[in-house]
Amino acid sequence: MPVATAKEHNVPDTRRHRGPHPQDRQLFAEAEVSRLRAATGDLSWLLGKGYAPTSAIKLVGDRYTLNARQRQAIARCACGDDQVAARRERRLEAAGLAGRDLWIDGYNVLTSLEAALSGGVILHARDGCYRDMASMHGSYRKVHETTPAIQMLGELLADWGVANCRWLLDEPVSNSGRLKTMLRELAEQRGWSWEVELVPDPDVILAKTDQLVASADSQILDRARRWFNLAREAIDSRVPDAWILDLS
Repeated sequence: MPVATAKEHNVPDTRRHRGPHPQDRQLFAEAEVSRLRAATGDLSWLLGKGYAPTSAIKLVGDRYTLNARQRQAIARCACGDDQVAARRERRLEAAGLAGRDLWIDGYNVLTSLEAALSGGVILHARDGCYRDMASMHGSYRKVHETTPAIQMLGELLADWGVANCRWLLDEPVSNSGRLKTMLRELAEQRGWSWEVELVPDPDVILAKTDQLVASADSQILDRARRWFNLAREAIDSRVPDAWILDLS
């Protein structure tokens, strides 16, 4: 996960919600959807043909006159047909979770649910995943939706019969220690069997493990043996009014 420190941006993070960017209602309005879907399709075709992501995004973005945030959105939604098929083949459904352990890509899952709860745009990607447009800039800040999001996840995981959860958080991200404490305290209060670890790079661990993983990170999904679409399942079942932008 690339991170930029608060000092580099020289702007304190005072957000209380993981909500939409001020321009998102315009950038992702209904009138823009057909253009964004077409751009996502073209980008997916280029990626499937082996084009380098950076040059492919520029080519498609220039063709459809997309701004930086729109280009970021299609980049998070696009992938080649072979990737779509491979990811779907290794995806486990909720019915298969009972009695299994689950390793969770902490920030990846949590920020998507926070964004959905706060009205932020949630991208429905070609591989079926939901991805948010939030950016932490190297520092995680608790928002009003953090505790409700964790509680929702815990309740769902318990309902599905997950035996044990291992949360992995990025140690380089500021305030990871505070989130670790929060997760542990909530788990103890509710009797959930959770482990929470700070690691230098969760992506490396989750991509290599033979355990079932929960993430929407493309690099992890292309390498994980089995994965569960936790963020989407949680949003679909608990946030019915979420703003879903379908670019699939």
